[in-house]
Amino acid sequence: MLSSEIAELGEFFSLAGDDTAALADVEQKTAELERKATKAEAALFLSGKYDAGNAILSVYGGAGGEDAEDWAAILVRMYQKYIESKGWSITELHRHTNDHDGIKNATYEVRGKFAYGYLKGERGVHRLVRISPFDANKRRHTSFAMVEIMPEMIDEAELEIRPEDIEYNFARSSGPGGQNVNKRETAVRITHTPTNISVEIQTERSQAQNKERALQLLRSKLYQIRQTSRLRELDEIKGGKVAIEWGSQIRSYVFHPYQMVKDHRTGVETAQVDKVLEGELEEFVQAELKL
Repeated sequence: MLSSEIAELGEFFSLAGDDTAALADVEQKTAELERKATKAEAALFLSGKYDAGNAILSVYGGAGGEDAEDWAAILVRMYQKYIESKGWSITELHRHTNDHDGIKNATYEVRGKFAYGYLKGERGVHRLVRISPFDANKRRHTSFAMVEIMPEMIDEAELEIRPEDIEYNFARSSGPGGQNVNKRETAVRITHTPTNISVEIQTERSQAQNKERALQLLRSKLYQIRQTSRLRELDEIKGGKVAIEWGSQIRSYVFHPYQMVKDHRTGVETAQVDKVLEGELEEFVQAELKL
């Protein structure tokens, strides 16, 4: 269907000439064709079970101390900009910061059509090379941060969590800087004892709501682990390596001695580092979708 519309559009171009009204009609048809192409592409590359739904975005500061935690905060801002550009919404579920507002770990809910499908390729280790603002001698440092992307809701029938495998801890919800803003113990931290995975939610008003959200998040994490294990098994059969380990970077962001952002999976790169950090990620996202 798109091929016939493209042919029709070509005829419009040949007939339009200098006719302003005709050219405006061509522009309108071109925009409509682009929208249809985008939908067709989404159907082709975003056909996973949870691709059309919302996503959970988590960022963790890694090796590199304060530099890594500052890098994690920069990544969070980058994704916020990208999410806004897509017309999606982002809500903080949990954030643990250091004294300089760097992020030790933070989790966000991203709501929007195909949010998980578009973002899932961002999962992995992001590497930063720059002159450290925390080094009095102005030396170059390499820092790492882990980005985790999970579908928001996993069918309970698909992944069962046994009640006896869950440990609950309750605390007062905290605001920025760590001060207690709620005298009741509404914050919930749950631990899945077989895997020792913990999640914490403190943004809801009641303990029951935080508990429910925490269980949803835990189910998403366990689902992601299962998917990762399947990727490893498939890769072993193929005889290759899947770059999903903490020590394997999916993308490097270099500020010094030159400027470049390079995706190590797709080969996409750009010298426009500032634009990437302002949320211009679409080229990287689209290239990874088509792998």
